[in-house]
Amino acid sequence: MNNFKIIPVIDILNSEAVHAVKGEREKYKPLVSVLFKGNDPFKITKKFKDEYSINEIYIADLDAIIRRKPNLTLLKEILQLTDIKVMIDPGIISIENIVEYSKYSLDSLILGLETIANFKVISECLKINGSHKTIVSIDMYNEIIQTNVKDIKNLHPIEIIKKIEDLGVDKIILLDLYKVGQKVGGIPPLYLKIRDNYKGKILVGGGIKDIRDIEMYKHNNFSGVLIGTALHDGTIDIEKLRKIN
Repeated sequence: MNNFKIIPVIDILNSEAVHAVKGEREKYKPLVSVLFKGNDPFKITKKFKDEYSINEIYIADLDAIIRRKPNLTLLKEILQLTDIKVMIDPGIISIENIVEYSKYSLDSLILGLETIANFKVISECLKINGSHKTIVSIDMYNEIIQTNVKDIKNLHPIEIIKKIEDLGVDKIILLDLYKVGQKVGGIPPLYLKIRDNYKGKILVGGGIKDIRDIEMYKHNNFSGVLIGTALHDGTIDIEKLRKIN
């Protein structure tokens, strides 16, 4: 598929890069990686760009998502780096949050179903940032939707995604927190059904096992993958990613 993306994930907690596992955020530990020394998110981003020629990253600001204490100073520093695209999930709840982040030169703002108050937040983000800078994260745990939006709590993921598509969203992330950090591998049947029912671009996060997994998602016409654990523990050779890209 054209423009298939392989995007490294940086999970930030206590202003440090951490290793995320199964969405159990209270148990996250500082990141240990074969690629970097230390866990400074700015230095990690810079090394991704300078040494590995990676020009796009996904940031989950867990301080913002969990504690409502966003790492804005750190974000500003990262955005000062040239030739790097940043997509960030900062736990958007309200339209006011969107207005705050619209001040920054982000490539994409991620709206997580886990945190948004209602679907009006999505509609307003599309008006403020445009569809090209808006991504909705379909937050799940073992394929069960995680959300505070009452109208969709009991709906099937495909029904929810259809509602989101009708709003004008043309990019989503399928993020199953249970699979994060576990390298389970394979493409869940649910994801294939979503692909067949959604016309926009689909990124997948959580559970990526190895290079073969990435190639499988590309072959099955997904738009890209978010990778963390398998990259940092050396299972995925970062040099081989360039060939796929």
